[in-house]
Amino acid sequence: MSDLLVDVRDLVVDFPVGGPGAYVRAVDGVSFTMGPGHALGIVGESGSGKSTVAAALLGLHRGTGTRLGGTVRVAGTDVGGASAAELRRLRGATAAMVFQDPLSSLDPYYAVGDQIAEVYRVHAAVSRRAARARAVSVLDRVGIPDAVRRSRARPHEFSGGMRQRALIAMALVCEPRLLIADEPTTALDVTVQAQILDLLHGLRREEGLGLLLVTHDVGVAAESVDELLVMRDGHAVERGPVAEVLAGPADPYTRALLAAVPRLDAPRKPRPSRETATAAAGLAGVAGGDGAEVPVVEALGLRREFGRGKRRVTAVGGVSLAVRAGETLGVVGESGSGKSTLGRMLVGLLEPSSGRVRHAGDEARGIPAGVQMVFQDPVSSLNPRRSVGESIADPLRAAGERDEAAIRARALALLERVGLEPGHYDRYPHEFSGGQRQRVGIARALAPRPRLIVCDEPVSALDVTTQAQVTALLAELQQELGIALVFIAHDLAVVRQVSDRVAVMRSGEIVEEGPVDEVYDRPAHPYTRQLLDAVPVLDPELAAARRHRAVGPS
Repeated sequence: MSDLLVDVRDLVVDFPVGGPGAYVRAVDGVSFTMGPGHALGIVGESGSGKSTVAAALLGLHRGTGTRLGGTVRVAGTDVGGASAAELRRLRGATAAMVFQDPLSSLDPYYAVGDQIAEVYRVHAAVSRRAARARAVSVLDRVGIPDAVRRSRARPHEFSGGMRQRALIAMALVCEPRLLIADEPTTALDVTVQAQILDLLHGLRREEGLGLLLVTHDVGVAAESVDELLVMRDGHAVERGPVAEVLAGPADPYTRALLAAVPRLDAPRKPRPSRETATAAAGLAGVAGGDGAEVPVVEALGLRREFGRGKRRVTAVGGVSLAVRAGETLGVVGESGSGKSTLGRMLVGLLEPSSGRVRHAGDEARGIPAGVQMVFQDPVSSLNPRRSVGESIADPLRAAGERDEAAIRARALALLERVGLEPGHYDRYPHEFSGGQRQRVGIARALAPRPRLIVCDEPVSALDVTTQAQVTALLAELQQELGIALVFIAHDLAVVRQVSDRVAVMRSGEIVEEGPVDEVYDRPAHPYTRQLLDAVPVLDPELAAARRHRAVGPS
């Protein structure tokens, strides 16, 4: 029997589409091996086939009508030829998977500890009490504080990072030899992401686990794996030791992928001067008043509380800031810092509990004219029953435009301006990729010629090359139109590349604000330094040294 933990030879995966006999190829002839205790990262853009490969290791395509070719062996088990009973033993006991979205993987009706205990009882002939004890022990192992009490909590009572730890605990409960992690940190802010990556590293070191990490974030892979497998359009285009691939990528696609990764230490592209931006705003008819002097938006002592009595929570506590024409203010902070609540108050979607918002010097009442928002998830912010063209046209109608020919002409022009085609007007959101849908969201925000656009995590769900395209588009539009942008994100590297100034939020307050280069290069507040230290780096040796300093030698 081979001593390989994973042995994949010429894997082909075809998904059924349309009518009988119609298939689309998702994976085309991928081969790789992995030894016990090793870590392999599979990286690539959305649609590259990386998650499909991961699912094939556990036979998750069985019964879906999917066609598979080649061979997949995990710890000696031929996954393609395994019986249903052999697959059950493989899943959990030999190999376990951690998915991207813990909320969709955990049952909202049952306590987290009970769900973990149930997984254990499927694979081990133990009593309920023993299974509960085992669940508490693995929750404690993954860093859940007060594990006995928290094991009785339901998923909604956990933070995002704690839910991801609970999923890892569920994967570990049967002591598997292989952990497959599919985008395990995508939805997490940088400090929680760093904690999860440190946890995975510790599990490898202490338990001897093999790790297969699927991610579009090359920085995350650089910090976590021994080898990289780069995928594009279902093919493996490059594979090698992580340091070698990152230092000297052989394939042009790998080079392009690395070039698109936003970096804290990369020089920012020159931005237009304030005078140029203000002139552009005036020519485009999007900025009122003396744009250089009067802020497009100004917050004065903004405060927002949720709940009542003892359950009252202060989401934003006394924030003041200003943004001028042609300027981008980045707002960064961890989940729960109040940055999205602040953004919603700036555009009038939330009323402040106290304080004021001024737009071009005037007090805001409700949702003011000249203000738009681009949301994190274009799927949920676009009506699935309306064509994308009509979604772009809707703000024009809401603003009082009645000439349908003029409305359609502007929507068509905006589709072209954001890099789509006029022929896309009559298509629906589900027919577009994530990056294309975000372009539609930007076009819709531009439709009523706003002075200010607030972008709330506009690229967090996108892979790095699509991120780069969307942020470049926003920069072009800002230079062309003189729009003021508030760019809310937990990705500090992206914020550095797009912003003129940055405000760092923690627990509802701005703890540091200033020109972006000054704040990043010389952070004054310990929390800012903590955020910057948690950002993944494209240097495995530097990542290892940083982990060594934080947790001690391996």
